[in-house]
Amino acid sequence: MTKHCVSVITAVHPPSVAYLPEAYRSLCEQDLPEDWTWQWIVQEDGQDGILREALPEDGRISLGSGRRGGPGVARTMALARAEGELVKVLDADDRLAPGVLSRDIGVLSAHLEVGWTTSAARDLLPDGTTAGFASDPLPGVLPRGSVLEHWRTHGHRTHVHPATLCLRHDLVVALGGWMALPASEDTGLLLAASAVSDGYFLAECGLLYRKWPGQVTQAPPHADPAERADRMRVIERRALALARLPYAPYGKSASRTPT
Repeated sequence: MTKHCVSVITAVHPPSVAYLPEAYRSLCEQDLPEDWTWQWIVQEDGQDGILREALPEDGRISLGSGRRGGPGVARTMALARAEGELVKVLDADDRLAPGVLSRDIGVLSAHLEVGWTTSAARDLLPDGTTAGFASDPLPGVLPRGSVLEHWRTHGHRTHVHPATLCLRHDLVVALGGWMALPASEDTGLLLAASAVSDGYFLAECGLLYRKWPGQVTQAPPHADPAERADRMRVIERRALALARLPYAPYGKSASRTPT
């Protein structure tokens, strides 16, 4: 029997290598439908050989490396090896929650009008405790443009977590993968997907999002006001340009986002 596949894409930089075994265990603990399997595409952002001893031998793992260009470039390069109908995001320092891949697959198999899913996430704190978010939307369909509009009207902050994304493979490719930005590249992909297709929010926790000093979003340049303004501007311009297209690849609830 030919199995369907979900391609899980992870970009890795040196500080996050130590967390890869935990990410791997969270993948191995996923309980998928019997006609599905997963492929883990792990891409080093650079060519220092940091992945050689990081993970065990497993035919489901595809290791790669390339010129250093940031997480967006690494993820998009990894997309070249994606064989699955679905593409799932997993940051190197995070852990998938039990059952999330099965839930993503279930929604995207049952709702052919939906192009992508997100899930609730919990912060994983250094002491091992977790904390939730207060901004989760109601579970169910997220109409085309709704996440983009929320982001535009709430200080450029989303109410769903881009690190929980699962998308149809052809949608990711059509959008050009992740944006070539030093950060917020996953937000860029989320908003681009929202601009052209319906999504779906799953209220069950799908990700443990690790908070630690070495993560990219904790580095001082990430909060630089001038850089952040430029990132938000190019993300918004791209998403609005996509929203003005006269078609939607998935979904019939094409709510248009104002310019």
